[in-house]
Amino acid sequence: MDGSPGPAEVFGRLITGISEGRWHELADLYAEDVVVEMPMDPHRTRLDGREAVRQRFAAAADGWFELRAHDVIVHATTDPEVVIAEFDYDVPVEGAAAPLTAANVQVLRIRDGQIVQTRDYHDHLRLAARAGRAGQLGAAMDASVR
Repeated sequence: MDGSPGPAEVFGRLITGISEGRWHELADLYAEDVVVEMPMDPHRTRLDGREAVRQRFAAAADGWFELRAHDVIVHATTDPEVVIAEFDYDVPVEGAAAPLTAANVQVLRIRDGQIVQTRDYHDHLRLAARAGRAGQLGAAMDASVR
């Protein structure tokens, strides 16, 4: 073994950093040529490279909302580079008695301690609603089926 953290540990660092709002540190967990795909996003978001990931996290740092992960389950697979993570985000909503909860699944390929590929399946509708962008998401969904 090369001393690099394993896939479950790298995912743990990612989800902890997100939950603690350490947005500016997170891109360093990704390989320079990483591919991030969000197939459930109506925009079919794809980020190519660490710098694209860094820009995405920088945008999150600029006024986005808090995400607190819980009920995290990390599944090992027969491929030693791949883990599947299931978790929920709690997103505080001002004035609400309880936070909004959004389900998530990520399939990550981690090599030499860095994320080289990930497919992220997030509950985009709930997250867009919390951000006040449900209408934009609906329009994107409409456009994607035409």
